[in-house]
Amino acid sequence: MYKFLLLIVIFVAVRVQAQTPLIKRVSPSKTQNTTTKPQQFITGTVCNGCSLTINKEPVHVWPTGAFAIEIQLNKGDNSFDITVINAKGIRETQQIFYTLLPEISAKETTKPTIEYWSIFPQGDLMLQVGDRIQMTVKTLPGCTVQLENGFELQEIPVSDSIGVKGVYKAEYTVGEKDNLLTASPLPLKLCITTPDDQLIEAQTRFRYSKMPHQPILLQTTGKMPYLLIGLGEDRLGGAKIGYLDSLIRLKAIGKTGDKYCVQLSEKRKAYIEEKHVQPVLNAPFTPGSITGNMRVWGDSSFDYTSLVLTTRLPYQSFQEINPSKIIIEVFGASGNTNWITQLQTAQEIESVQWKQTETDVFRIEISLKHKQHWGYTVYYQGNTLMIRVKRPPLSNTLQQLTIGIDAGHGGSNKGAFGLTGVMEKEMTLLLAKELEEVLLTDGIKVIMSRRNDTTFDNHDRYLFFKEKNPDLLISLHLNSSADPINIRGTGTYYKHIGFKSLAQAVLKEITTIGLPENGLVGNFNFLLNGHTEFPNVLIETLYLSHPEEEYLMLQPDFRKKMVLQIKKGLEKWLEACD
Repeated sequence: MYKFLLLIVIFVAVRVQAQTPLIKRVSPSKTQNTTTKPQQFITGTVCNGCSLTINKEPVHVWPTGAFAIEIQLNKGDNSFDITVINAKGIRETQQIFYTLLPEISAKETTKPTIEYWSIFPQGDLMLQVGDRIQMTVKTLPGCTVQLENGFELQEIPVSDSIGVKGVYKAEYTVGEKDNLLTASPLPLKLCITTPDDQLIEAQTRFRYSKMPHQPILLQTTGKMPYLLIGLGEDRLGGAKIGYLDSLIRLKAIGKTGDKYCVQLSEKRKAYIEEKHVQPVLNAPFTPGSITGNMRVWGDSSFDYTSLVLTTRLPYQSFQEINPSKIIIEVFGASGNTNWITQLQTAQEIESVQWKQTETDVFRIEISLKHKQHWGYTVYYQGNTLMIRVKRPPLSNTLQQLTIGIDAGHGGSNKGAFGLTGVMEKEMTLLLAKELEEVLLTDGIKVIMSRRNDTTFDNHDRYLFFKEKNPDLLISLHLNSSADPINIRGTGTYYKHIGFKSLAQAVLKEITTIGLPENGLVGNFNFLLNGHTEFPNVLIETLYLSHPEEEYLMLQPDFRKKMVLQIKKGLEKWLEACD
């Protein structure tokens, strides 16, 4: 009897709880909000089977309980009543408030102070003769603004500034006999004299020094050293020139923060992070070489091109299409190669030639027999530069290939979140397993980066797939946006031009199931798109931040439909390969 009564109590409690209206707001997270942007979004979830109004206007609720609405604020105070009503007609209301302030415009400094002193490049700098530092200072108008060596910054016209007086700019060039910088890293000092002869002083938190007369010789080390084009970066890091082998000699001519500036050739500079190099002590500084013999041949699996050098020099590689070529530029090399031995064992390499494009840039052009690039690897064997070229598969069927599948994120790297709280790492793993199942059913070999919720660093994933060497790599992700209404759709991403056709084919097939197209994105700086060893594509399948697309991704039937379209895209791409 007691157990029966207990069950009744639990049943009633569950029923009451199910009937209780509930709003779980995602944005805004606060009740009181202040902003200068009139466009805002209210998003969240409500109880199962409940309806929703905002200021008495009905709002669509997805089967997941998620909702999202765009609102436009009026100047001043705005209030919104969010009301949820359950199946019994019981309602619950939350109020949120916004205050829309006018856009903040720049104001003229009126007190003897320095509002900001910005310096570019930013960070601890080791500079060489001819390097430039750009400076901007905002303080009182009409001041004398100088560095400690007397170098003066000039007040610029209002038309060239942020619209107010008191902005000073200058570009400082490091001289041969520089009286600002020394060999010891020190902060820079700024001295400002106001119109009424008050003195304002400041110093930088970063330190600055002059390069020693003899450049620093560096040598690459670690798992994945890479060269950067410049100092700019975003959430994907700086734009990369490409990855390098180990023990490559580099001439450092400066340093910004943790990045060395290296002289690749007379006209080319690049940057490399300090963690990827180590100084070479007591070594002659000659990171250069004349070129020796070149040879082209093939073994049972790959074609090769080799170039004999006297030291390991930096290089970059890229692909060309129509006609298909692999281009390698070796920095610091001068041509002394008087013949190229080409053996008939090479099956994919049509021909190889070299050009001296600059006095210290040696360019290797490898022409391929087939239109489609299937990948290549650049590395050193001793001091001989090797380019290993992958051949096309024996037939244009998926059953002949090994497909790598990367389920993005995992473990502590959760990725994006949907309004219901679903995580990107969960959805990518479901998609990866479903794609694997579809491929395995057709007898296609698969390599998975992860099969459970484990943390797997992207650098280690890169090395994992490089070692496994699949024929193709598919990296699965979901996108996210601060705009949950207007931003949606699927997109594919590639870095190397020779793999563009794969990304195009997959995108075309996915969008045939009614998904909006979010674009084909090239030159993408994502780590796993950096592989040159095999064609690869990153698929941002849907926007998890969009409530409809989150709902779709949670449906097993939809996920199955999507992975079938990915497979179809691979098949269509293979059919077009020659």
